[in-house]
Amino acid sequence: MSVAKESARAKRDTGTLGKLMVLLDLVSHADGPMRFTDILEVTDQPRGTLHRQLSHLVEEGLLEIDTDGRYLPGLRLLDLASRSWGRNEFRVMAEPHLRALQGLTGETVHLGVLRGTSIIYLDKFEGQQPVRMYSQIGNASPVYCTGVGKAALSILPEVRVKALLEDISFHRFTANTHTAQSLLAEVEEIRKLGHAFDREEHEVGIRCVAAPIWSENLSLVGGVSVTGPAYRLTMEKLSQWAGPIQEAAARIMEAMRIGLGPRR
Repeated sequence: MSVAKESARAKRDTGTLGKLMVLLDLVSHADGPMRFTDILEVTDQPRGTLHRQLSHLVEEGLLEIDTDGRYLPGLRLLDLASRSWGRNEFRVMAEPHLRALQGLTGETVHLGVLRGTSIIYLDKFEGQQPVRMYSQIGNASPVYCTGVGKAALSILPEVRVKALLEDISFHRFTANTHTAQSLLAEVEEIRKLGHAFDREEHEVGIRCVAAPIWSENLSLVGGVSVTGPAYRLTMEKLSQWAGPIQEAAARIMEAMRIGLGPRR
């Protein structure tokens, strides 16, 4: 996420918790530990207020200070993330279907959900091939240049998609990365096909095919994907997997309907 966007988020009129979350999000997503002056410049808060907020986060173990006085994510976040991941019912219900898809294709399978303008990966089953993916559970990827992201967008009403696009700063990761206009055109095509491709749009040499997953009220929107290196995953092969991956997505949604439906 760009510094400009973080700065905009930091200036929102939020309560105390919201301001602390902005700081936590900023430090957690930075490329490395941040100095106080770095955070001060981005957040544009009074020095004393910022110092108190950071101190609260350090006291709670959500942030830590290294030997050079720089701020970095605290170990308590690992505990919270582990508990959240382990108790996520959606992930547990999807697991057997993800394993089956990985067994069928031999490639890496991801499960992701839409959060804002990003896709958060909830689960991953590594491929059986020697070249593997560097993606990690919990990581966020841009919605506009990933297979799961575009599949998720295809489920949303057009008005909501256009609203999301207004919050996206389109960064050109590769020569194939979408612009807002080209993305809208592809999302419309994905709606018709029921599956999406990542044609080396986020990383050069990486392709995927994905299918959307959603709940009836759209409170949960995401997708499942099969990902691998372009030299091994030709577009022809990815097209052959479109049917199986849509079937896997349908089975996951059926498990959701039964397991996460109204409880009496």
